[in-house]
Amino acid sequence: MEILACRRPVLVSILKNRKLIKRCNTYSHTQQRSISNIMLRRMDRNPIFKINNPQLSRHFAMMRVLSSVLKLRYLVIGSAVGGGVSVSKKYQEWKDSLPDLSWLDDIFPNNNVANTIQTSLKSIMDTMQDIDFAKIVEDISPIVTKAATPDSKDYKQKLEMSQQELIEIQLKYQKELEKLEKENKELRKILLLAKNHKMNMRKVKKSLIDMYSELLDELNDYDSNYQTQDHLPRVIVIGDQSSGKTSVLEMIAQARIFPRGAGEMMTRAPVKVTLSEGPYHVAQFKDSAREFDLTKESELAELRKEVEVRMKNTVSRGNSVSNEVISMTVRGPGLQRMVLVDLPGIISSVTQGMAPDTRECIRQMTTAHMSNPNAIILCVQDGSVDAERSNVTDLVSQIDPQGRRTILVLTKVDLAEKNMANADRVNKILSGSLFPMKALGYFAVITGKGSQNDSIDSIKEYEEKFFRNSKLFRDSIGISSQLTTRNLSMAVSDCFWKMVRETVEQQADSFKATRYNLETEWKNNFPRYLELDRDELFEKARGEVLNEVVNLSLVSVKDWEEKLNAELWNGISHYIIENVYLPAGYSVNQTNSTASFNTMVDIKLKQWAEEQLPRKSINIGWVVLKDMFKTMFEENQNQKLQASDEILETLKTAVIDEALTRHSWEDKALEMLRVIQLNTLEDRCIKDKHNWDQAAQFLTSTLEHNLKVTDDLLKEMAGPSNYEKWFYWQSSTAEQTKRNNIKYELENLLRSNPNHSNLLSKDEQITISNNLKQKNGTPYELDDIWQTWYLVYRRHYFKTALENAQNIKKQFYHYQETNGVQNEYYDIEMFWRITRMIKVTANVLRQQITNRELRRLHKELKEVLDEYSQNNEIKCKLLTGRRVTLVEELNKVKQIQEKLEDFIQALNKEK
Repeated sequence: MEILACRRPVLVSILKNRKLIKRCNTYSHTQQRSISNIMLRRMDRNPIFKINNPQLSRHFAMMRVLSSVLKLRYLVIGSAVGGGVSVSKKYQEWKDSLPDLSWLDDIFPNNNVANTIQTSLKSIMDTMQDIDFAKIVEDISPIVTKAATPDSKDYKQKLEMSQQELIEIQLKYQKELEKLEKENKELRKILLLAKNHKMNMRKVKKSLIDMYSELLDELNDYDSNYQTQDHLPRVIVIGDQSSGKTSVLEMIAQARIFPRGAGEMMTRAPVKVTLSEGPYHVAQFKDSAREFDLTKESELAELRKEVEVRMKNTVSRGNSVSNEVISMTVRGPGLQRMVLVDLPGIISSVTQGMAPDTRECIRQMTTAHMSNPNAIILCVQDGSVDAERSNVTDLVSQIDPQGRRTILVLTKVDLAEKNMANADRVNKILSGSLFPMKALGYFAVITGKGSQNDSIDSIKEYEEKFFRNSKLFRDSIGISSQLTTRNLSMAVSDCFWKMVRETVEQQADSFKATRYNLETEWKNNFPRYLELDRDELFEKARGEVLNEVVNLSLVSVKDWEEKLNAELWNGISHYIIENVYLPAGYSVNQTNSTASFNTMVDIKLKQWAEEQLPRKSINIGWVVLKDMFKTMFEENQNQKLQASDEILETLKTAVIDEALTRHSWEDKALEMLRVIQLNTLEDRCIKDKHNWDQAAQFLTSTLEHNLKVTDDLLKEMAGPSNYEKWFYWQSSTAEQTKRNNIKYELENLLRSNPNHSNLLSKDEQITISNNLKQKNGTPYELDDIWQTWYLVYRRHYFKTALENAQNIKKQFYHYQETNGVQNEYYDIEMFWRITRMIKVTANVLRQQITNRELRRLHKELKEVLDEYSQNNEIKCKLLTGRRVTLVEELNKVKQIQEKLEDFIQALNKEK
């Protein structure tokens, strides 16, 4: 009766649409196409095209009324007869108002689609016409009248016969409804395919459930980052381990989408499954474009493997479960639209291979998901075991003691009927009288036949056959709507959408208030800044860093070469003095021949230029480039301190350092530089006075610097002088006094023989040791004498060389007249060769930097910036502060608020 009453307004609406189409025959082609689209949307919203609407379950209401009549006796007989007359009238009115389906030809240009839909609709209507409700009422009335007579001797026998006839009628209804549901499923698939065909040239609008699923994903990310409350509804599937929890979800999704194990824990992370209606039965992960065809066993196996891999990847080392949510969408014809979250099963004890805190982690995770006051709790209980062994029911009772959002699902009832001595316990569970926990509804389902390879269709067929023939079903007519996964799915979907409509407005208001608070905080704390998030700040820093390379290219040639000259000499001066100049100079004193100086210098410089000098020069050039870049960067930052954004400094410095670390000089410059340096060092002729003065100045400054360094070392070894002791109150240690005595003896030796070689003979060391012992009364080690001699002779040589350098400064013309034949100018010629080599090398390095290395550095900076832009962890590390987090939080709130408003608008349209 209720079915017919609710269908009539829909059919009247269809007739109105038909009249509208006929009226539009005079319109243009474009106008007719627009009206056709409107009609398609009306058809999609019409209940007649959605036969699997949960309202169909109300056909059992008449059976429950008739069952109650057996107890109310005479008081109900009149109501039954009157109801029959009313049903007959309603049915006749509905039959007369059946529309002509020929108007579908005007909507669907494809005749094949129109014919298919028209045939399916006529089949549905013919099936409904075959049901004679008046006859059913006439057949029932005598049964009710006879069974209601209390004085009848065979009262109980007739009562059982009446119940049997009512069951047969109910089974007939069930078969008809299953047939209609199957035809409706095929019809909706055709309609969806037709709509997709019409919309293939434009952007497809997201379905309502897909919009809601994306909204939940956004809120989940937002909650994990900012610890805000997400109170939007979803269906939380919980249960004890191996209770059939995951199988219930698979039956609702109509596909074996989860990995399975023999008694072991398979669900290791929350899995959010969004069920949506679509023409094809497919599954897709949130972060993947691939669609798995759920009608093919091979792709089902790949999907289960992918779910298992993703679960293992979310679990960190040392843990057994993870809180990270895996999101997937399952689409298919006839699926109830809802969002379900499958959680790991509750365990009683930790087994081998599990982390010690696994049990507590699962309970905390389950409690956290159930704590959402608008979450629907689908509590799955194994019906084949004693109810007292359940762990999950106590946990649910603590979270939802009044049962306002809990639905209890009893699985494996086929095993329960076989194994339980008292099968009435199942009826008590379904009536809510066995468990202390309260619930919105109680359902009994079968999710398997005992084999993991059973298909969903075979399980559904087995489930329906079991409930038709089981003693439980026959003895409990009133609970027929609480049986099968189909009834469960429709009931959960109804409850889900009811909860969504009641709570989504509150969540939107909450985010409006949050957005206002965040915007107020920004205005009060950062009024002079734009609202730039991390990505926008990163792009701003990118431009500033790349501009620094442009500024580096503006450095003058003079600045580059001065810097390179200084750094080149600093880098090679130690080698030149210690390995070339001093050994060659000492050889002159040993051999009393100046020719040996040039010979040794030529050999050592050539060997050095071939093996070490080019690489050393390139390394120095790289250091100069790095120092110049950093110096200019710091100077520019100091000049723009007030205008620059201090929050970018850490990022820019890190990018520059990383690019400079990666930068390496081109290898092909090495060979070219080697040839140039060898040719330069071979020429030792000084051609003009300017070059002579440069070489003399370079020689003098170098000798003065090394003399000062040697004096400082000798002073540190021998202690302060007598002057410093008297006027600066300084004193010497015993070791310094000892070394000072040795220094005094060695200086006397050099004064007596200024041309002494750098080597101190054994006899001379013994003589000095004996003299010191006679003067001071203590013995002196030969090693101490030799160490002191090294510095004393070094200072002596630098003093002598400096005096010679001062003397030859003004002897260029004498050098020019003799054409450099005289050997007393050997040291100035050597330093002229070094000076010219440094100048030429600096020029080559400067050209390499400006022509090649700056471009390569610019490219490497861009590569580093590109890598950092894709790495959120690095950006979060280098761009920090409340200013950054506040903008990101504000943008996230705005995005969620927009999605909420779009969803509410779409929800109101569907409503």
